Amino acid sequence: MLPLARPTADQYNAYYDTYISLVPEGTDPLAQLQHQPEQLRQLVGHLTDEQAQFAYAPGKWSIKEMLVHMLDTERIFAYRALRIARHDQQPLAGFEQDDYVPASGANARALESILNEYATVRAATLSLFDSFQPEAYDRMGTASGHPVSVRALAFMLPGHEAHHLHILQSRYLPNLPA
Repeated sequence: MLPLARPTADQYNAYYDTYISLVPEGTDPLAQLQHQPEQLRQLVGHLTDEQAQFAYAPGKWSIKEMLVHMLDTERIFAYRALRIARHDQQPLAGFEQDDYVPASGANARALESILNEYATVRAATLSLFDSFQPEAYDRMGTASGHPVSVRALAFMLPGHEAHHLHILQSRYLPNLPA
């Protein structure tokens, strides 16, 4: 299959421009999704559980919390893609990430458990998107009060993760206590 074409501006809320822009031109977002687990494992796989509880500033999430946030978001975006791909026209509610993170219990978990869950969720996401017929990518629905296509969701997923990988590399890891 050819790489997915980028979504048009009418296929998503402009809020997601940042994430979609983090999928380089000409890059298949599903291929980017396939490569990100290795990047993530290289960045955090060597950390201890104590190190993974590090937050770079007061009030910021810990590394573990950020990873679980990435999982929650991936599940929600994939769920939206499934419903829209299946012609579900019911508006899909948004979610408040700042409520999800404390309720996740991420810091009480082992980092390896989170990374294993990450691998499972990513495999399921890739399998889901691989199951879609080409025409499903242009189906439109409503999420968080705005139109969105399956195609746009396929770009938002790796873009959202690329955003957080950048934060991990620029704000967390350089300031990690020894």
